[in-house]
Amino acid sequence: MNNSNFSFRLLSLVFTVTLVSCGGGGSDNSTTALVNASNTPSETWNASVYPPSSQYQHYCANPRSGIDPFENTPYPDKAGSAMLEKLWLRSFSHETYLWYDEIPDQNPSTFDSIKAYFNSLKTSATTASGKQKDQFHFSESYEDYKKESQSGVSASYGVRWAFVNRTPPRVIRVAYIQENSPAAQAGLERGDTIAAIDGIDISATSSNELAAINNALIPQAGDSHTFTLLKNNGSINEVSLIAGDIASTPVRQHQVTTINDRRVGYLQFDQFISVGQRPLIEAFEVFAQKNVSELVLDLRYNGGGLINMASQLAYMIAGPTNTGAGPNNSGRVFSNTVYNDKRTAENRAMGFEYRVIDWEEQVYTDETLPSINLDRVYILTTNSTCSASELVINALRGIDVDVVMIGAPTCGKPYGFFPTANCGQVYYTVQFRSENAKGFGDYADGFLPVPSGQNNVELGLSNRVSGCTVGDDFSRALGSPDEALFAAALNYMNTGQCPQKTANRAIQGASMNAYGPAIDIPMHPLRNGAVTLPIKESH
Repeated sequence: MNNSNFSFRLLSLVFTVTLVSCGGGGSDNSTTALVNASNTPSETWNASVYPPSSQYQHYCANPRSGIDPFENTPYPDKAGSAMLEKLWLRSFSHETYLWYDEIPDQNPSTFDSIKAYFNSLKTSATTASGKQKDQFHFSESYEDYKKESQSGVSASYGVRWAFVNRTPPRVIRVAYIQENSPAAQAGLERGDTIAAIDGIDISATSSNELAAINNALIPQAGDSHTFTLLKNNGSINEVSLIAGDIASTPVRQHQVTTINDRRVGYLQFDQFISVGQRPLIEAFEVFAQKNVSELVLDLRYNGGGLINMASQLAYMIAGPTNTGAGPNNSGRVFSNTVYNDKRTAENRAMGFEYRVIDWEEQVYTDETLPSINLDRVYILTTNSTCSASELVINALRGIDVDVVMIGAPTCGKPYGFFPTANCGQVYYTVQFRSENAKGFGDYADGFLPVPSGQNNVELGLSNRVSGCTVGDDFSRALGSPDEALFAAALNYMNTGQCPQKTANRAIQGASMNAYGPAIDIPMHPLRNGAVTLPIKESH
């Protein structure tokens, strides 16, 4: 399978046999790049002049040679330079970036590294709440991208950290661990709180200490670090963890419980990646067989992933009755994709997906997804609920499915991008925004849970979602009916009311005094974004 043409994350185009390439459109200020005698593009930077990015692509400072083990094809790299890689990034951003006219055109040669230059190619604008509009600019190695996108494998200790507070006094807790991982073998448990890393206090403020903390929290395979942890029982435990290539478990658990004569399904779903498709289907087959009438969907730690799967999940919740999707009907709009003003001809709609996808061959199959045809769903959220997860919320509300949100405001990412490879790196630059069937997509500050009496806007046309603000409960196991978010959902289901108060143990999203610099954990696209691969009709 050749997947050298990457497609985009957060939203997909309607799946067709004709695929859209990753290169951007033209520019009013484009010009042909000069070439030298060796046919290599010129390294000259001319302000406000943007030659087509295709002229610079694959001209690398350190070209790879041989066969790409992921695609079984030769690497496309050619001998070039760091300046040519920067010029490719510059033109590519000008062609495709959603806010391309907000990027300052600085001389690439003044930047010490390709990464530093890429990091400058984004808007500095802020949202209404004051946070950065573009928090999602990111790059990673081609190998890391391939490992995680194809098999859910990434360098990790097998622990998901919950960043309760990123600035001093910092609070970073264990959200959950992967079975049989280094973290599990070392005895880490949900709720453990980091006190120090390699002897450095977690609230340290010097630049060197912050760099050390960040490197330990985002390890490479083989890295070893010592963590001092405060346990839930008040004891202190020191453990050494060695990072490895750890496979994710997207569907961590599902169950059906009878409460007040209602068949209530619970599903913890943590990442939209291809290996999660079959477990997700199996969970909904159980829900359908047991005639589930209410669903609690736990997306509190789901930062996103494959948008194709987000569309599938929304269909399995709402079913053909609400979505209209099926073999003989394209159905209602799951999401509208809106590009920058140079690419308006590419704007289009995507429907709810009712079919199983063969991810190896990247084709649709004839297998139809199960569904439970619900008009209402309870979704558990934190500020780690992001991108494709938010798209599910927005899409369902766009077709008048009642979403009840329990937890904290979501991260706020109505944007997406094509992950695009060049010279051994994969770059993510925001290239479009999404809207639901009613044309709403203004949730850059996240979706906010509000009591039902305070939400008088038409369903699907606001980022205010009926529900309750409840803190994450690190003292209870996920999926326990006594855990604060799950318990609040069950209470709302029975009474239509929010809990009068939440226990002190529930601190996720709590307001804390912040002094000093924040740790700099980037928004990883596969964990805090959404991905679409080019799926074809089966033959």
